[in-house]
Amino acid sequence: MGNTTKVILVTYQDRFRLEEAKSLVESLPHCKIIKTFTQRYLDRAEYGMGSGKAEEIKVFIKEFAPEEIQQIVVDEHLTTKQIYNLEKLTDVQVIDRERLILNIFSSRATTTESKLQIQLAEIRYQFPRVRETLKINSGSERPGKGGMGEYVIDVKRRELKKLMSFIQQKLEYARRKRELYHRQRMETELPVVSLVGYTSSGKTTLFNLLTKSNKATSEDLFTTLSTITRSLKLNAYADAKVLLVDTVGFISRLPHYMVDAFKSTLEESLGADLILLLIDSSEAIEDIKIKYTSCWKVLQELEVNRSKVLVVLTKYDEGYINSQKIEEISKNLDLSNPIVISSKAGNGIRELEKMIGDILLPQFHQVSTRFRY
Repeated sequence: MGNTTKVILVTYQDRFRLEEAKSLVESLPHCKIIKTFTQRYLDRAEYGMGSGKAEEIKVFIKEFAPEEIQQIVVDEHLTTKQIYNLEKLTDVQVIDRERLILNIFSSRATTTESKLQIQLAEIRYQFPRVRETLKINSGSERPGKGGMGEYVIDVKRRELKKLMSFIQQKLEYARRKRELYHRQRMETELPVVSLVGYTSSGKTTLFNLLTKSNKATSEDLFTTLSTITRSLKLNAYADAKVLLVDTVGFISRLPHYMVDAFKSTLEESLGADLILLLIDSSEAIEDIKIKYTSCWKVLQELEVNRSKVLVVLTKYDEGYINSQKIEEISKNLDLSNPIVISSKAGNGIRELEKMIGDILLPQFHQVSTRFRY
């Protein structure tokens, strides 16, 4: 417990954002929330939050014991100046929502490509903050000149651009390599099915069940950061096979540059013949609507063909979920006859496999031949 990072969380008053912010913080190893402060707005000029709330946090830290609190997490985008002001007031390190998500990504990355994607997102997080950071560190309006008469900000930005270009080249190489594998798979004429959805919607649990794999699963957010592909045998179709792809989950208020950093990974799964959009049916209706909307926002940003997407309601094993709840979800999301499954209890899995086969297998040979170059 000596290595535990004790955190103050500042987030919005509405329940969904509050619970999601807590989940994000607790997804980091050895992080413990000591106190949560809520605000209606987190877009105030000086501290993000109102000055009264900032003073309240300062008093709490002083009374609790200043050396005990290591970090303040603010569940919103903050400028460098706002972070500096709050750190100066409280004498505690401050990070915003974007920095928090990047920290979670860094703690989860295992593959070379996912690490590169996170590095790219890190640079894009830093780039617009360079001027303010240098100004604060130098104590002047325009940071001084370097040895060649260039302003330090120009040198720093050039270094970041150079590093960004280098990482993008490596990611492009990885994308071309993956594209080659995809072409090779197409030559086998196996359809590709992709699992997408909000983080912790049950994608990896379903992936493990269908492909008899043992990928790590967790209640923590962003357990999966890289794609993995396995073959799925459809028993109802004389053991015919399709390829199943699992990838990174989505989340609300994810900045465009983070989506863009993972674009090469997402493109593989979103280029599938069929996309299964998983929705956790055990949650409150309002939460489901928010997550469903967030998923579609990312899918539209990546220009996914809507006709390829099949909505699947997961976690139909929580005891209190009944047909009335499913009808309510269907009405709120404007779904007609969604597939309902439980990866734990096995409910609806056979029906899901049959649906995949009905959609893909009878026509796949014809379609793949028509579009082959």
